Amino acid sequence: MKITDVKELERISNEVRKNIVEQVYIAKSGHPGGSLSCADILTVLYFNQMNIDEKEPQSPLRDRFVLSKGHCSPALYAVLAQRGYFEKEKLKEFRSVSGNLQGHPDMNKVPGVDMTTGSLGQGLSVANGMALTSKLNHDGFRVYCLLGDGEIEEGQVWEAAMTSYKYKLDNLCVIVDNNNLQIDGNIENVKGLDNIEGKFKAFGFNTITIDGNNIEQIINAFNTAKLTKGKPTAIIAKTIKGKGISFMENEAGWHGKAPSEEEYKKAIEELK
Repeated sequence: MKITDVKELERISNEVRKNIVEQVYIAKSGHPGGSLSCADILTVLYFNQMNIDEKEPQSPLRDRFVLSKGHCSPALYAVLAQRGYFEKEKLKEFRSVSGNLQGHPDMNKVPGVDMTTGSLGQGLSVANGMALTSKLNHDGFRVYCLLGDGEIEEGQVWEAAMTSYKYKLDNLCVIVDNNNLQIDGNIENVKGLDNIEGKFKAFGFNTITIDGNNIEQIINAFNTAKLTKGKPTAIIAKTIKGKGISFMENEAGWHGKAPSEEEYKKAIEELK
């Protein structure tokens, strides 16, 4: 199933945002801000780009996705449910002791999750291994890895980036959710992090900077990445933290906070 209609992808992304907010509200905990900022990216991946089949979640030839910023699992769960990997009713079990949808995704418990993540900075190393395996075995699958911009302050990310280039992993696509905010505030104030595109370019990546909340731009960037040979691609997706909900947008306080009942109702109303 590949959806090419931009309006339909936007509709799906809006549904994903509703389910993100609902999960965090019911659980009374979670990370809505960064989940909302990457909703459009994940929607395009799972409904337009990736070679996947929800009926065969363990197919050896499927494309892989690594959510390196694992705390934004509400976005991944919402997309997987929307795609049909499991019933949407399961989303109400997010972060519950009796459920499988934990705060960080677990590949052994959730259909469609390709890698257990949560400790920041490690996802690209795993994605490298997947992409290298695909090349060595001539499997032909592609690997996508979503990093947070605050996450790339981790040194292991750059060690992994050197490996990506060394092995010419042109079947690997890194996406940086560049919403400019992390738990302690603005990324530049926390670590002086700037020129993200230049950094990846210096590490040998083909780089593309886009509006990460624009469906058309996301599709075009992924298509360009597929045509790039001899080097990995890094897409710097400039997004808005809390995208789609006025009182959450560009507010660091919504990095890891659940909405009250009143805020939840207002958020859902806005997403209508």
